[in-house]
Amino acid sequence: MSLHHEIAFEREICEHLGANGWLHEEGSAAAYSRELALYPPDLIAWVQEAQPEAWEVLQKNHGAKAETTLLQRVRQQLDQVGTLDLLRHGVEVLGLPKALKLAEFKPAFGLNPQVLARYNANRLRVVRQVRYSTRNENCLDLVLFLNGIPVATAELKTDNTQSIADAVWQYKTDRLPRAAGQTPEPLLSFPSGALVHFAVSNREVQMTTRLEGPRTQFLPFNQGSDPGGPDCGAGNPVMEGHRTAYLWEEVWESHSWLEILGRYCIAERDKKKQIRRLVFPRYHQLAVTRLLLQAVLEEGPGWRYLIQHSAGSGKTASIGWSSHLLADLHDENDRKVFDTVLVVSDRSVIDSQLQETLENFERRKGVVASITTEKGIKSEQLAAALSGDKKIVVCTIQTFPALIKKMQ
Repeated sequence: MSLHHEIAFEREICEHLGANGWLHEEGSAAAYSRELALYPPDLIAWVQEAQPEAWEVLQKNHGAKAETTLLQRVRQQLDQVGTLDLLRHGVEVLGLPKALKLAEFKPAFGLNPQVLARYNANRLRVVRQVRYSTRNENCLDLVLFLNGIPVATAELKTDNTQSIADAVWQYKTDRLPRAAGQTPEPLLSFPSGALVHFAVSNREVQMTTRLEGPRTQFLPFNQGSDPGGPDCGAGNPVMEGHRTAYLWEEVWESHSWLEILGRYCIAERDKKKQIRRLVFPRYHQLAVTRLLLQAVLEEGPGWRYLIQHSAGSGKTASIGWSSHLLADLHDENDRKVFDTVLVVSDRSVIDSQLQETLENFERRKGVVASITTEKGIKSEQLAAALSGDKKIVVCTIQTFPALIKKMQ
């Protein structure tokens, strides 16, 4: 009975996505490559449609082996630099004058016809019952792809007989990225496999960006019991139908999902420049940043907004996303809304956390200016940063009196 309910749950999600811009056909799992952890038909179709000149060069250079050459090169680069980097920066292929794009994300402004055409050519696909393993017949309920590259997996459980805990347990015990003495599973490996893994029931959602067996840490991905209400608690609002429908109706909506992959996902690196953690926004962080940007675009700059964030729920990351998104915000006429975003904290401990987060979140070096004692007199640094070309400036509130006095 539980299997029957699960299959119906899978089909309902896939049918919704298929009717709203995603690709989905029953039986499409047969085209998935376990060894490459890719959906080859979509990757090839994306290149042919979005970059026909590059595809002609590949065919000229490799003939009948053009597809195989490209697929193997993508897999090789996934293993070397990770999924997020490859989606955002493309893949270098011998014979091509520049990196081959593997996706197109909307820029903050200046959406020209060529970029728009590539953006519209993006192929989002959901596949059911994916047998992903190279050594057994383990099967994932759902895998989400962007242009043939896996970006998310999901294990579904219906509350008739199981709960969210069963999906989490399944990931921790039976979805191992590398079993003892075995080769890695490409789809589940970090950071070269899917970017995020969702445990989903009718009532709740949890997610993780790194599978590590029993040590895997899942975080809630819920709306709250009463979103925006004074007594909002854990979980999701009671309603007719699935309480978790926001996941596939809102978060996985095609434009929303592409924005998350293109602008929200963050790869944090260690001192050796290796990816140590992938940051994926939780639902409340998505909601607060999107509501803030919407309010600013509708009401214009100069207003005040209060964001309530409970302890341990990622407020520093929310500040990081808000700062970078506001710094790049343009109105309908492509005019920049803010010259500089100033992030002010009241304690030096929080200030250092904000500095680290904002620098980790910057996509291009030199965007963030951190005002610290190590760099000289703080008021002079702040004055220089505000009169320069820095998009984001981070400092403590104690820095301002000295600056105001100096300006006077």
